[in-house]
Parts: sequence; C-alpha cells; structure tokens
Amino acid sequence: MIPLGTPAPDFELRDVISGNLFRLHQDPAPVGTVVMFICNHCPFVRYVQPEMVRITREYLAKGIRFLAISANDALQYPEDGPEHMREVAAELGYEFPYLYDETQQVALAFEAACTPDFFVYDRELKLVYRGQLDDARPGNDRPQDGKDMRAALNALLEDQPVSPLQKPSLGCNIKWKMEKTV
Repeated sequence: MIPLGTPAPDFELRDVISGNLFRLHQDPAPVGTVVMFICNHCPFVRYVQPEMVRITREYLAKGIRFLAISANDALQYPEDGPEHMREVAAELGYEFPYLYDETQQVALAFEAACTPDFFVYDRELKLVYRGQLDDARPGNDRPQDGKDMRAALNALLEDQPVSPLQKPSLGCNIKWKMEKTV
C-alpha cells in the first residue's frame, strides 16, 4: 500500500454528474478529502454502497470532501462507462463528484488496486488512511458500519493522528486496459 504521509497526486477529470472538470488541488477541503475508487459492476462496491453513501452524507456537513473515481476499462466493462456512472449516481443520490479516469493514469498515480479502494487525506492533502470501509463483505455477515473509515474521519475531525493499523481494501481488481501491464 502507498505509504502514509504521501501527498495526493493532482489530477483533472470530468465529473459525469455535472459534466464539469474537477481538479483535486483546486479547492482543498477544510478538514480532509476522501478519494474512493469504485465502479458500477463490482459486487464488493455494490455491497458497501449504502454505507458509503451514509458516510458521505454524514461527513460532508463536517468539512470532509468526497469524490469517487471509476478507472475500469469501459470497453471491457460497459457498465463502468460514463453514461452508466451517471445513472448509478442519480439512482443512489451521490452528493459528490463521480469522475471517469479513461486513461487510468489517476488510478496508477494513486496506486489503486481494487474497487472499492479508499484514500483519506488531511487538509494539506497528505495521506492519513488507505484501506477498507469496514470488515463487511458479500456473504460474511459482518455489519456494514464503516467503522474503519469512520475512525479515520473522526480522528481528522478531532485533529488527532489516524491509527497506522489499517486493513487494505478487498474487492475486484481494477480492470486495466489490455495495453497496460499492471
């Protein structure tokens, strides 16, 4: 996993919801930023979406900025392309930008490995958490409570260090384009 303290790579991607370009370093959040690598077809993402949306709604009001990125190859997985991304965002009520990384360069810069994959940055856009939302997985009967993400966000809000004991995300591998060897 990418080392804690690593600065967030800057990027500019189009938000499929608004159609606007989004640049990470343009307007940093007052408290922190969460970058979520997700997609539409992955059963792990589908499983955590309700809790992911609850967390975003709860913490947006507290000064945490959220954004989601889909980097999957839409030729191989059409469900993960911009039109379907827009539909899913509307259906689930995403209140954050949903960005399409067509070149997959942003996913590579973040060293994102799977969907879902979560990265939390402080107000200076330095990495303080990378890993799972919680222990819930399809079929394991663990509660969808977002405990790992919530602990990191609460530490940021309380201006406390985030625990370095972090579990990596588990999910579907990012669907890299054929010409990429990752």
